Amino acid sequence: MENTKKLLVTASPHVRSNRTVKKDMLDVIIALIPAGIASVYFFGYRALVLILASVLTCVLSEYIFNKVTKRKQSIKDLSAVVTGLLLAYNVPFTLPVWQMVIGAMFAIIVAKMFFGGIGQNIVNPALAARAFLMASWSSTMTQFVPPHRVATLKSVKDVSMLTGATPLMDPKSYSTMDLFLGNIPGCLGEVSSLAILIGACYLLVRKVIHIRIPLTYILTSVVLIGIFGEGFQNSLTTVLSGGMLLGAFFMATDYTTTPVTIKGQYVFAIGAGILTAVIRVFGGYPEGVSYSILLMNLIVPIIETYTKPKTFGKVEAKKGKDNE
Repeated sequence: MENTKKLLVTASPHVRSNRTVKKDMLDVIIALIPAGIASVYFFGYRALVLILASVLTCVLSEYIFNKVTKRKQSIKDLSAVVTGLLLAYNVPFTLPVWQMVIGAMFAIIVAKMFFGGIGQNIVNPALAARAFLMASWSSTMTQFVPPHRVATLKSVKDVSMLTGATPLMDPKSYSTMDLFLGNIPGCLGEVSSLAILIGACYLLVRKVIHIRIPLTYILTSVVLIGIFGEGFQNSLTTVLSGGMLLGAFFMATDYTTTPVTIKGQYVFAIGAGILTAVIRVFGGYPEGVSYSILLMNLIVPIIETYTKPKTFGKVEAKKGKDNE
């Protein structure tokens, strides 16, 4: 018995990794930089002003909330910075700064901190804030100025005279190259597909995200829009327009608000794809990415309940017999 090896019993988790929340958030921030650079290039300094206003408001909101509620400070995990960037990328560059600030406060305080902070929010904070801004100020959230008219915009008050149709509203007005590079009207972080894909490749190489959710979501959306919409001749436009790529790679892959099970992730992605197609084809609003992901966020607990793997070694008690 002296030579018998002893087993060391420790608390879970037994599979360890050097990845941390802060490292993952930093990788996401790095991946979002190309889209931010593209937005400033196409829309000018005002894009940078909105991005900074959103990020600073998110960080300060989380800091002050933690101070007031006497919670441990969590701003160092950088999740507030990510929320600020994603929210800014989901608004047009003409949005008033004060509305941007209110949206950022809603994202952090209402959609995140009221639920307990990172890891406990039930919906993506940036998308929840975008929906809040759409419901509160739909007119300013849907005014998109083409990049070639930005220089002629002297004041935000004049924006209504310079707005143009987005590719989702008028796909024939823009070439594939315009869609790919970002020379189109739209939200800050959505216009340049090239910039988004550069960031997505970085996240995939760093193994921060997996391809299964983005790919499944995009394919489901494209196939259903092709079948029930105008056919498959505009499939590439469908992918490159609106927030599909940004939503697929940066918001549908959010750890907190998507299933942890592999089967659940496929169900989540397919469901989001179906909802996006329904909204784009049959709805009165040309974009459906944000609402589809938000709706699927709400049923993640149900998805995980029915897709969780069976516990290894579990034996069900026989009916009719007492357990001793």
